[in-house]
Amino acid sequence: MTYSTLLTQLENGILTITINRPDKLNALNAAVFTDISNAVDEVNNNPAIKSAIITGSGAKAFVAGADITEFAGLTKESAMALAKRGQDIFFKIEHSKKPIIAAVNGFALGGGCELAMACHFRIASDNAKFGQPEVNLGLIPGYGGTQRLTQLIGKGRALELLISASIIDAAAALRYGLVNYVVPPEELLDKAKSLLQVINSKAPIAVAKCIETTNAVFDENKNGFEEEIKAFGECFDTVDMKEGTSAFLQKRKPIFVAK
Repeated sequence: MTYSTLLTQLENGILTITINRPDKLNALNAAVFTDISNAVDEVNNNPAIKSAIITGSGAKAFVAGADITEFAGLTKESAMALAKRGQDIFFKIEHSKKPIIAAVNGFALGGGCELAMACHFRIASDNAKFGQPEVNLGLIPGYGGTQRLTQLIGKGRALELLISASIIDAAAALRYGLVNYVVPPEELLDKAKSLLQVINSKAPIAVAKCIETTNAVFDENKNGFEEEIKAFGECFDTVDMKEGTSAFLQKRKPIFVAK
């Protein structure tokens, strides 16, 4: 599939999705949102893809924020529609049945931080910067930032960052639990790929169920424990479970079929 604002590369079951607007520091505009939405659909619908990485082109930015030029002339209603569209696309990432991780190179600010947080987890280069500086524009995050930042780092730290517009470096992001790893820039994609190679060797249905039940922790309409019981039982009806348990008893490595 071709995209106007993304570069994609499929290798060993991992689709690397690179937001390619380096002259705009990869800022999110309507075209980028459309392409990201379609790329996530490709991840979930293409059996050759087991997992994905989202990153930004160039050394300066993952995504430096939303494209503010598109905010001109928005009314209350159209602004709400813009936020709803962004949230819907980021929900699609968060609820992808295949793992999608953010490889954050440089600035992840505003909508860029929100995009990174929508991914299942984050790896940062040691020059990465994170923040939600929307209050400097008289705004708040609109693509889920107030919710996911609080979920990931706690209410006190989240509120401080949100209302001060402070920018934190990769080391602080690691301490706060916003990212899982910090590596030199030249090692960023290799680290992401090595983690996904491990994950890709696991049972794909069980991986999808782990994502689903973990997301249920934050869904007020679901009881996470009940979702876990249901998913646990459903696993017993899968070829993954039959292969995994047989391989264990036979003392061999399991061979799982990609879904």
